[in-house]
Amino acid sequence: MKWEKLKPPEPDDPMCCCECDYDQYGCCCDCEDLDEAFNRWLKDRPPKGGSQSPVLGAMIDKLEISMIPALVLLPVLLRVAALHYLLGIIILTALPILVLWYYYATHKKKRRTLFFLTLALFSLFHMYYLFITEILPRGDVSQLQVCAVTTGVILTVISLIHTKRGAGLVTSSLYKAQSQSLEANKGSAHLKGSIQSAASSGTSAEFQTTKAAVAAKWSNCPVCKIMRPPRAGHCRTCGSCVQRLDHHCIWINSCVGQANHRSFLLTLSVFVLTSLYGISLVLSSLCPHQYLMTALLYCPGVYSQSSMALCFTCAWYSSIVTGGLLHLLVVQVLNISFNVTEREAQLALRNKTGQRRLWGLVIVTGEHSRGFCHNWVEFLTMADVSVSPRSSLTDLV
Repeated sequence: MKWEKLKPPEPDDPMCCCECDYDQYGCCCDCEDLDEAFNRWLKDRPPKGGSQSPVLGAMIDKLEISMIPALVLLPVLLRVAALHYLLGIIILTALPILVLWYYYATHKKKRRTLFFLTLALFSLFHMYYLFITEILPRGDVSQLQVCAVTTGVILTVISLIHTKRGAGLVTSSLYKAQSQSLEANKGSAHLKGSIQSAASSGTSAEFQTTKAAVAAKWSNCPVCKIMRPPRAGHCRTCGSCVQRLDHHCIWINSCVGQANHRSFLLTLSVFVLTSLYGISLVLSSLCPHQYLMTALLYCPGVYSQSSMALCFTCAWYSSIVTGGLLHLLVVQVLNISFNVTEREAQLALRNKTGQRRLWGLVIVTGEHSRGFCHNWVEFLTMADVSVSPRSSLTDLV
């Protein structure tokens, strides 16, 4: 079926023939094209002589041609859309379609891309630039409101950097540490057993039962060849296992897991609130005699000046982006409330073991849920996985 070819890959799917490392430049199916082979050839070329900082080297190594449309075409398209409202309808309708098409194209090839992260950051700073240069000189925005918007932008970037620090990768030493902790518990149990010799045999049997139960919950990753804890999953895009894997987010070009799920939720919340507040300030300045809900649909005289038309078009563009991220935020909040990850929801749908709730916004599995309050307490207090010391500025892209 055509839908099977277009849908994003399910977690832990079998590997494709082109993902093998035996023949790096060869391909026996149609899941790679010429630009991927050319990118691999560029990365395998020997570096030129001379000193180069690791940050600059990482940026050059991960630079993509797909970043150019986000940096060049977006301001041009927004200015063209501001010329007439019909052009605005056509361009603002075509932009989400093109973004969704590129989303499915990158997911089909299971590759990482900086396009969506570049588009999100550039859109954020471009909207803030227009807010400062076009809306602030009109005199309808106070200094306190400008500080609120600026603070929201700064907090969004800071929380995004914290999210990009790492999702909590599963390493081979994690299972060894778990086994050592069980051995330490066994040693303490034997110490108590020497004092209470009557209960020593029961303690040993209880330890063996606990060790067997913990080992049964761990699973072996067929790709990474390591033992991974419960609720961990292998990301086909990043090529590694992540603890409590939720999903691979294209907007941050990274996985969302146990170590960065809280900061990811904070980034979404701050961005959505800042964007909604900024859109309300723009519409209040452009259409002071209209309600906020109707100003976005009807604002008379907004196309009389090019600057006003550009700000109105950018308000529409920001509303579309904010609407998509607001939907993602609602889904994340519902998943946390039912203690289910996005990966577990996809697996439940594929295995037909989950139930759709709240108009299909959440998939309830009932496996880990212990009530609304307990689920949120577990999410807010779950252990933060230590990030590797090498995850510095070179890994933030």
